[in-house]
Amino acid sequence: MASTVAWRPRAGDIPTEPGVYRFIDNKKRVLYVGKAKNLRARLSNYFAPLTTLHERTRRMVLSASNVEWTIVGNDFEALQLEYTWIKEFDPPFNVQYKDDKSYPYLAITMGDDVPRVLVTRNRNLPNARYFGPYSRAWAIRDTVDVLLKAFPMRSCSTSVYKRAQQTGRPCLLGDIGKCAAPCVGRVSQQEHKSIALDFASFMAGNDSRMLDSIRVKMADAAGTQDYESAARYRDQIGAMETALAKNQIVLSEDVDADFFGIAHDELAAAVQQFIVRGGRIRGVRGWVVDKELDVELGGLVESVLQKAYDDSAPPRDVLVPTLPDDSAALESWLMQRRGLGARVRLRVAQRGEKATLAQTVETNAKNALMLYKSKRSGDFVARSQALADIQEALGMTEAPLRMECFDVSHLSGTNVVASMVVFEDGLPKKQHYRRFNIAETTDDTDSIYQVLKRRLAYLAAGDAVPTAAEAESALGSTPVSGDPMGGTKSVEAAAPPSKFAYPPQLLIVDGGQPQVNAAQRALEESGVSGIQLAGIAKRLEEVWLPDSSFPVILPRNSDALFLIQRIRDEAHRFAITHQRQRRSKDISSVLSTVPGLGPSRIKALLQHFGSVARLKAATSEQISEVPGIGEQTASAIIEKLGPGSLR
Repeated sequence: MASTVAWRPRAGDIPTEPGVYRFIDNKKRVLYVGKAKNLRARLSNYFAPLTTLHERTRRMVLSASNVEWTIVGNDFEALQLEYTWIKEFDPPFNVQYKDDKSYPYLAITMGDDVPRVLVTRNRNLPNARYFGPYSRAWAIRDTVDVLLKAFPMRSCSTSVYKRAQQTGRPCLLGDIGKCAAPCVGRVSQQEHKSIALDFASFMAGNDSRMLDSIRVKMADAAGTQDYESAARYRDQIGAMETALAKNQIVLSEDVDADFFGIAHDELAAAVQQFIVRGGRIRGVRGWVVDKELDVELGGLVESVLQKAYDDSAPPRDVLVPTLPDDSAALESWLMQRRGLGARVRLRVAQRGEKATLAQTVETNAKNALMLYKSKRSGDFVARSQALADIQEALGMTEAPLRMECFDVSHLSGTNVVASMVVFEDGLPKKQHYRRFNIAETTDDTDSIYQVLKRRLAYLAAGDAVPTAAEAESALGSTPVSGDPMGGTKSVEAAAPPSKFAYPPQLLIVDGGQPQVNAAQRALEESGVSGIQLAGIAKRLEEVWLPDSSFPVILPRNSDALFLIQRIRDEAHRFAITHQRQRRSKDISSVLSTVPGLGPSRIKALLQHFGSVARLKAATSEQISEVPGIGEQTASAIIEKLGPGSLR
């Protein structure tokens, strides 16, 4: 038996955010729906060796052919979406939900002569107003207990209410002020119903006045050192916030809308559509499109909506990340698709629960784009085709099995650094990444010239392989371990550069014709031959060759351009990472010369202000607010960080 299923996704492709996942078989039937605070950590449990899995779990994993996931804002949203999808898809492996239990609701029985508030799982009470569902029954009960102080309505059962009527004595809640006691005539039934309506209005409007009032009481209690009362108020606030917090997945019951999120770059766009009906997400659609042209977000919105509603009718509200220029015409087209003279509003969510859900949809789109690019770059056939297309487009005699890309980064002309990233067979060779410090330069083209000249010196020396010490001393570069997926891992020293002198077939610089000409000058002066040189200009994603008046235009949806773009973006990311590290070291070294400033106080300064720019802009009084920094030291810091201090 294989150790695990062959179709398992790569761990790096699974996000670490909270979300809901679905196992699906080859007939597109949903087998299992689950939720997780960390999708990657949870799903990895299913792809452990099959012999270690529970029998039922192993059978489910073997029956499935794919797993899909949807990112949400937090684990509470994941719970609500899991509940919705279990009810919709009725997955066979979710046996724990076969007992027809549901999540608790807060109900107010407005149909009764004397309305009652209760926590229930029964959705069939006549003429009752429901709020929820909620994930924690105890939190709702605690909240009801708090709100009864402001809205003292009936919460007792029918038998208790009738017994109080017969005896003429209210229950304990009536004696302590948590019920207006209509059972003994303290208020009339009409007055009590008015209290119930206020309670329902509070819950429906998510009014924060009660929360503000309790927060004031908590602050007053803490100010008078009545910590027991303050703790009680704190617990009440926590319970109220749990029950009153609008779930960003379950919206108001009258909300029928489609939410679109779009993440895009120069070559592709990922689209996510959340279909909300009756306040609940009834479906999620997602697709990726290749961009033939450099289309702005507004143009993407138009084409996405045309695709989404080509064979279906839109709801009355369509929420998009931005409005296209011809939004009025697009609204008319949507109304025509809806039919019967129905109104369709095309808008951007600005605030509140809809804006938060729109942000969740956008997060899913970004994750989908990242997953698409990761899968595309990991496809052996696509990589092979990309290398062959690059060879043909650039007129090379052989495919560029090793490519090196260089990028320069600086801060207003200071702290100039450069990066070199290496791709072999279309994949990043992390241990061969290099970073460069440039002491004096006139502009970007001069920086490119210096870096290429220093790198090519090793090839001009007869391909002699230098030692690690020789490489760092002569070149001024450091072998590092990069993160090709754009992460923020700390940079660590790698193995000695045993293959630093290995010649590439293709050298790429980030920039257009001026940068390519500077690199060509370095290549000619080095005397090295047999290396193709190219530059990629970001604005139009065009490839420039030396001594060429016109760029090479690769098809925008081609694997060749995708690969060149990816290596360029990786070089850019790597250069910026090194430049930021240099800035941090520079400010620390400058501050260390100030009398009275040691490592701990320097760290406290940087943590307090958050950035070098804010520290340099701070006044003496603001700096002296940092613990351990006096006025004299603050003045010395300002003098030390004057103009030119970090140049």
